[in-house]
Amino acid sequence: MLGKLGKTDRILLFLALGTLIFSELMWFQGEREGALFVGLWVPSILGFAIFLKLLKSDK
Repeated sequence: MLGKLGKTDRILLFLALGTLIFSELMWFQGEREGALFVGLWVPSILGFAIFLKLLKSDK
């Protein structure tokens, strides 16, 4: 599955996964408000990745 993804797609996917893990670590350490804030970055990163993919497919 990862073979079909480009370099930029992989980077953004791993950034989203890393952000999700970091948010969960913050949550379980008791920093709940910070964890919610960081957790909201995940859909933004994935949305940006989809946007870049759409731009690339137009060409």
